Amino acid sequence: MYGMVNRAIEDLVCEKFGEEAWEQIKAMAGVDVDLFVRNETYPDDVTYRLVGAASRVLGVNAGVVLETFGEHWIVSTARDGYGELLDAAGKTLGEFLMNLPNFHSRIVLIFPKLNPPKFVCTEVEEESLRLHYHSHRPGLAPMVVGMMRGLGKMFETDVVTDMVADRAAGAEHDEFIVRWGSAARARTQHLAAEAAAA
Repeated sequence: MYGMVNRAIEDLVCEKFGEEAWEQIKAMAGVDVDLFVRNETYPDDVTYRLVGAASRVLGVNAGVVLETFGEHWIVSTARDGYGELLDAAGKTLGEFLMNLPNFHSRIVLIFPKLNPPKFVCTEVEEESLRLHYHSHRPGLAPMVVGMMRGLGKMFETDVVTDMVADRAAGAEHDEFIVRWGSAARARTQHLAAEAAAA
């Protein structure tokens, strides 16, 4: 992965938990890098070790780390790194998601060694769609959930993301139903009613 990913993890940890926590995470992960260079590539294993160590040091599930990172990636790292491309990718959340393939094609021009995931949208409705996530990197589905939350902030709309197929459980790829606007609010009310009745 490019150094900007690991730098984003560092930024998130330092912002929320302080530099001491980041140094503990690096030590536990066995990562001896003083400064990740944004445009240099690093083995994927480095990123996975940092996430695992963050989970242990911070006392939270690795999925929570990835979800929080996904949100941070959208609202902070991506916004700072290629904000104009984000703005050009769509005026609404639905439009943005439909344009993800074009967005990634443009990002690859900036980062030629990037091997981005593939997103495909099906069952597209006015305020919902099914998002298919194909990646050669396993275990990153929680990051997608966090990214949807970050996109909700970016487009100033409610978002609810339900995972409906899990590669880790044997599915061919991860799939999500993403709802926004009134559809997201209706889903939230439905889930709250289910929880109250349980």
